[in-house]
Amino acid sequence: MRARAAALAFTVSLALASSALAQNWQILEGARPGEPTGAVSPAQPFAAQEQPAPTQEPPVVAQVPAQAPAPASAPAADQPMPVIDETALRYFASQGDTRRLEIEIARLRALYPQWTPPADPLAVPENVDSLLEAIWMLYSQGRFAEARQAIATRQMNDPNWEPPVDLLDRLTLAEARERLVNASNLDQYETVIRIGSSNPGLLTCSEVDVLWRVAESFAMTERQGRARDAYRYVLTNCDNTAERLATMQNAAQLLSAEMRDELLALERFDDAGAGEFAPVRDTIARDALAAAGENDTIVVDAETLARVERLARQGDGGSDARLLGWYYLGQDDAQTAEEWFRMAFEREAEGDAAEGLALALIALDRFADAEDIVYPYRDENEERRGVYLAASANLLAIEPRVVLNGDVLARIVGEVAEARNAPAAQQLGWYARAYGQHETAGQWFASALQFDPEDEASAYGLALTRFQLADAAGLAELKRLWAGRSERIMLVGTPQAEAAPAPPSLAPAVSPSPASAPAPAPAQAAPLATTEPMTTPLAYTAEESVQQAPPQAAPVMAAAPRPRAIQQAPARATGGCTQTLNPESLSPASALARGWCLMDINRPLEAAKAFEVALRGQGDTARDAAYGQSLAYLRAGLVDEAAVAAASAPMTAERAGELQANILSERASGAFEQRRYVEALMALDQRAQIAPERNDLMVLRGYAYLNLRRYGDAERVFQAVAGTGNRDGLRGLAAVREQTGRQR
Repeated sequence: MRARAAALAFTVSLALASSALAQNWQILEGARPGEPTGAVSPAQPFAAQEQPAPTQEPPVVAQVPAQAPAPASAPAADQPMPVIDETALRYFASQGDTRRLEIEIARLRALYPQWTPPADPLAVPENVDSLLEAIWMLYSQGRFAEARQAIATRQMNDPNWEPPVDLLDRLTLAEARERLVNASNLDQYETVIRIGSSNPGLLTCSEVDVLWRVAESFAMTERQGRARDAYRYVLTNCDNTAERLATMQNAAQLLSAEMRDELLALERFDDAGAGEFAPVRDTIARDALAAAGENDTIVVDAETLARVERLARQGDGGSDARLLGWYYLGQDDAQTAEEWFRMAFEREAEGDAAEGLALALIALDRFADAEDIVYPYRDENEERRGVYLAASANLLAIEPRVVLNGDVLARIVGEVAEARNAPAAQQLGWYARAYGQHETAGQWFASALQFDPEDEASAYGLALTRFQLADAAGLAELKRLWAGRSERIMLVGTPQAEAAPAPPSLAPAVSPSPASAPAPAPAQAAPLATTEPMTTPLAYTAEESVQQAPPQAAPVMAAAPRPRAIQQAPARATGGCTQTLNPESLSPASALARGWCLMDINRPLEAAKAFEVALRGQGDTARDAAYGQSLAYLRAGLVDEAAVAAASAPMTAERAGELQANILSERASGAFEQRRYVEALMALDQRAQIAPERNDLMVLRGYAYLNLRRYGDAERVFQAVAGTGNRDGLRGLAAVREQTGRQR
């Protein structure tokens, strides 16, 4: 689209300004709005012709007031009054157009100071020259060729008749204007400049549209200095507020920032101090913010930010707030970005605001909110789908694990399967492991490897799961495939596993503790399953691509990805423990800090080794190390090792009870998966003696009873769970009734 057309369409204010200026120059020229014009403005015109200048662009002609000077050849007082052509005056009077009649009177007064208009202009007698009246009618209708033909015909029929000079001047200028506009519409810029140079009467305040076209032609032919001079002529000489604003908007689209700012200095202010170019300055500020939102190396100055923030608060739309949100997100200020995206989304609930808001929420570790916000817009484009999957993967990886609503988990599973997204599928695998659903976890890890065969983290998860399920053949095949590419996969199931260095994985969703910091109080890790209901054990698989699949500690993402470029779940800086390090070289306190850091980035086997070194310390250091090592082994699925670690140093009764409950929960889940239902019930009974039984474990108990065909016990347990409103309890009851129905 041509620059001038783009500028004219850029804002509503510009459109209004264009309408106002069009009417203005038509009125100044004595034509009806919408009719062609031709009269020369009495103001000195802009010099469109090129002037020789060896070193710089030629300046605009000296500025003059819009009021016309008296003609140099004005008649003296004792000279006879020249014959004045009042044809146009009579024509406008006959039309009853008072406004144009007054403009014509002002023009004649400027040309002939001694002339006195009729006392009652509207009472001017009808022009008795009907043929001339008809020619004026053709001119007023823009039928210039017919008017020329009518003049020629009358001169041929009446050789003594001379057409009024004013009529000829008007026709000449109107025809020139028509040629200039046509050339401009066809992008014939040199022709526009040539016509303008030959007809200076077109380059005045009464022809601002023509001045715009000439300025555009200069700009498009790489003569920005001359374009600036044309715009400056308007801003220096012309007073119509709408025309001045439209001129500045045109200039802002075509000129360099330096020249644009030079013209902005010509702004006029009202009594209240409001500048006429405020809309232009607003647009410049928005453009600067939009550019910074696309390129985070650009830092916007405080004045520009304040202007856009004021516009966002004063307006009722969401576009300015979205601009601010993307800018602050690019500047890693997620908290401020969230506030602006929230404002934008509340005003206009649409995809761009939802995407930005979700990214800010991901950066703030509010993954559930992010998933919920962006879900309705996930299908709009690939970027939004990527943001949704990033939010979902982070949500699955929260520590301690969040038991998700069945509907939420079902839609996550469906989207991951449809998108064939390896990082999110991997998270579903870790999520399933966290609840002891190792078969389901294995299916998700395998699916992730189908989506991305080079995903080492998924292969590692699959190796751990196959070892947990005693699938020696499957583990051996996996090791064969990854031989020479992953040391930690090769060590799974070997005596060296707990000391094996693991390559860095994706960062977790929780902030890491710096390894160099003094030994912190260890994070109070909650049980791997919460008191919320767990999904039905092994009821759903990756292949079925429907609801629930729980988790374990996962290599996860956290920091917000760059706007408009999401490919997978984003990774966050992992502090000072991403590099492989032999903890034997550390002091017990430093080893303890490193252990917690490694737990944060989901490297439990390395963490266990660090905690082993920390156990050599005294007092709180040893107690915290024992606690941490137990959690690390639990996360890795090594329940027996976790039990040994829990007994390696004294710890508080609260921690001991918590660990024992977690260990028994893991044993119950593992036994259930291996179809050792009696052992699962025994572990659950032992756990029930030290901690209240959660709904998810009651569901596990119910299915153990069901598989042992103890239908009465199963029904009793499922009824108790269903009484809390838990859907898994209702599903269990249905399963009991289905089984007993078959027995009958």
